[in-house]
Order: sequence, then C-alpha cells, then structure tokens
Amino acid sequence: MRYIIIGLMILFTACETQDEVSPEVISEQLETDSGTKKWQLVEMSGQLANEPPATGSAMAWQEYYLLYEENTFKKVREQNGQVKEASGTYEFVTLSDGEYLELIYPSENNLIGNCTGEPKEYLSVASESKLIGTWWACDGPGLVYEKVSQSSGGTAQ
Repeated sequence: MRYIIIGLMILFTACETQDEVSPEVISEQLETDSGTKKWQLVEMSGQLANEPPATGSAMAWQEYYLLYEENTFKKVREQNGQVKEASGTYEFVTLSDGEYLELIYPSENNLIGNCTGEPKEYLSVASESKLIGTWWACDGPGLVYEKVSQSSGGTAQ
C-alpha cells in the first residue's frame, strides 16, 4: 500500500503544470510579434577575469539590434564616439542545444561577433525578453540583450 501511495505522489508531482515556457514556444511568439523589435545590449562580461559583468555606461560599447517584420535587421554599435551599423536578414532556428536567432550578414563586417568567421551571428533565445550572444564560447565577451521596445510597422524607432 505504501508503494502505491508513493507511486501516486510521484505521478501527481510529475504531471504538475509548469509555468516555464519552452524555447520553441518563445521563439514562435517572437516570430509572430508584429512590428519592429529593439534588442538593447544590457550586460557585458568576460572583458577581465573575475570581474562582475558590466552594465550601462561601464560597458566597452553600447549596442542594439532592430528586427523588422520583413525578417531584416540592423545592428548599431557606438564605441569611442563612433557609430557603426550593419544589416542583413534573420530567422529563428532550432539547433541541437536550443532555439536561436540567426543573423545573416551579406558580407564580412567587424561588427559580427562569432566564433566561425562566417558572416553570421547566433543569439540564444533565453526568454521572450532576453537574448544571449554566443561569442563568449570562443573567448569573446558575454553579451546579454533585452527587448526594450516594439512598434507597429517596419520603421526604426
């Protein structure tokens, strides 16, 4: 009898609904949101060993992505008083370890942060409002972006 009660407790615990949303559902939601989405760099880590992550004006640069409805994007970086821009196309993809935003540039650009040298970047979909860069995997900085605005239509804010 005791084993039946324990088994039922395990069964009910295993069947509880989870508040956590899967990465696939998150990327589907991000894909169906209408309007321009702005993703702002909010945290940078890995610049110096054992240092806490930098935020705000303490980061080495300021940066954001604008994702437009027609699956195009613009990346803007301000560093040392200079503003640089790059653009391309994007799509949400499923890789072996989760959901990613894949940014595809038409050619090489020094704004591309990746480990492969290809004109692509991947940002891991952490939640509906957070993307995490993958550049840190090859000694680049750890970059965290948050969704900060959304508008209707395909124009920049």
